[in-house]
Amino acid sequence: MKISIYQMEIVPGNPSENHRKVHAWIEKEVETSKPDLIVLPEMWTTSYTLEDIHLHADDNGNPTVPFLQTMAKSFNINIIGGSFANKVGVKVYNTAVVINRQGETIYQYNKVHLVPMLNEPKYLAGGQNVPEVFELEGMKMGLIICYDLRFAEIIRPLALEGAEVLFIVAEWPIARLNHWKNIQITRAIENQMFVVSCNNVGSYQNDTFGGNSMVVNPWGDTLLEGSTTDEEALSISINIEETKEIREKVPVFASRVSHLYKQGL
Repeated sequence: MKISIYQMEIVPGNPSENHRKVHAWIEKEVETSKPDLIVLPEMWTTSYTLEDIHLHADDNGNPTVPFLQTMAKSFNINIIGGSFANKVGVKVYNTAVVINRQGETIYQYNKVHLVPMLNEPKYLAGGQNVPEVFELEGMKMGLIICYDLRFAEIIRPLALEGAEVLFIVAEWPIARLNHWKNIQITRAIENQMFVVSCNNVGSYQNDTFGGNSMVVNPWGDTLLEGSTTDEEALSISINIEETKEIREKVPVFASRVSHLYKQGL
């Protein structure tokens, strides 16, 4: 599978301009790299304009989901649609979507873990369901949002259910860049899966975001890494068979003694 990642510099509080940027990037990337799947970052329609997020948020997925569905169908690509501010009733969620080549929404997830360091809990509602495995073109995958990466307990079940690739969409600050890189490698090794991340670059108010979007293989090798400061497209082909090979070589899951593990931790 060939994957293209948009390490984007988001225009704060301007969904229409960010839609325009993504449309132009997809059009160019499809022509130059011919990806099977593209990945967008967290909160790519608004950035972290949380004080005014109710003004800029989608209304139950509109207009962002129809926009991504049109992109998928028009360019014959699968889309890990990053995440966007999504108003449902009186609450605003940080919502991620996955769209297939036919323009169908096959998975949607509301971010469960809200970031206290960015004051998310004050402005956003947390999702009530942990991530689940979904399938694209016969491959089992998982999707988490930024701060979720720190919580191994929601990622391990994805691997146990057969996920071969974990996607992370993020607006991860440069101040914690060392954590960003090392936790991804750890998650790849401990779960023996590919980890594919899309972070953004640029700044908003007091926060500077750290780029370094990554692709890590199931052995823990970093195959691709973006810059810290530049908006750019990253493209790579991954061989999903590597997941099976590594799991056979080091049979971690067969070695588990789950009946001895404490439950609910």
